[in-house]
Order: sequence, then structure tokens, then C-alpha cells
Amino acid sequence: MKVIIIDYGAGNIKSIQFAFKRLGVDAILSNDIDEITTADKLIFPGVGAANAAMKMLEESGLDKIIPTLKQPVLGICLGMQLMCLSSEEGNTKGMGIFKVAVKRFSNERKVPQMGWNTIASLKSDLFLGVKENEFMYLVHSFYAEKCTECIATTTYGIAYAAALQKNNFYGVQFHPEKSGTAGAKILQNFLKL
Repeated sequence: MKVIIIDYGAGNIKSIQFAFKRLGVDAILSNDIDEITTADKLIFPGVGAANAAMKMLEESGLDKIIPTLKQPVLGICLGMQLMCLSSEEGNTKGMGIFKVAVKRFSNERKVPQMGWNTIASLKSDLFLGVKENEFMYLVHSFYAEKCTECIATTTYGIAYAAALQKNNFYGVQFHPEKSGTAGAKILQNFLKL
């Protein structure tokens, strides 16, 4: 199985690579469009600011390629947010895969939200064997609103989308690669999709 981690300059790629290695899979880093389009599974990571990350995607042409992919794609954290319609972070236009806006947490809450939080209302094969209210690790100041594509929720002052799915596209706001056994189970489930 060919698993590619999309390398566009804004990813938390080493920890994701190590997480797959623990599952017995050598995930390859690549920004090569031929390799990306022929992979069996794709991980779309992201760390940093939405507008800067989107600019890097546009410069490489990946912003046009990613929405056309037919194999399972998993966006993690900022990766998931860039797959949405837009983000309030830097007034960024996203790829529009998920028809939902990304908003900033209100100033009533400490941002970024950093640490462990539970996920609930699990609705996908991505969560097979994962219990309701399992703890996941999150670090973010922006969130995707709850919507019809929401397959898991969490709460930080308000309830929001912890995970999204549309066809072959999956997105998680939390970091499965840093979420212990339950996070590893989600990555394993992704490999089986």
C-alpha cells in the first residue's frame, strides 16, 4: 500500500510518519503530483497560518489537484481547515471540499485550545473501535462549524466539528498521531478504508 503524506511546507510530518511506522507502514513524504495522484491513501497535514499554507498550495498547484483526488484523503488540523470553504484566519479562501466555514474561537476562551478533549457523536468507519467521549489531542485557535458533513463533535465553549467527511475526503481537527492508542486506531481505520 502506497501512503503519501502531502509535503507542501506546512506540515507536522515527522510525528505523522512515526505514527504510521508504529503501524508497520512507511508513509512517504511527497509534493510530486504524479506520486500524489497514484497513491492508495493520502494524508494532508497542516500546521501554521491558513493564508500562508494556502499560498504554498497555490504555488505548487496542489490546491487544484487535491479536490479532484479519488482515493481516501485524511486532512489533519489545518489540513482539514484548508479543505473547508473559507477561514477567518487571514480571510483565506479554502478548497471548498467541505461546505463549511472555519471561525475563530471567541475571546471569551483561551486560544489556542491546547490539550486533551473528548470527541462524541462518532458517525464513520473512521471511528470503528473508538469509544464515544474518547480523548484526543488538539492545538488550534480556529474551528469548523457543525454541519451536515460532521462525523464527530467536540466542545470548547461551543460545540464544533471534530471531524468531517464527504465522499473519499476525511478531516480531523485533532491530531491522531499524538492521541495515543485511540489516535492510532483512527489511522489504522483510515488505512482500511
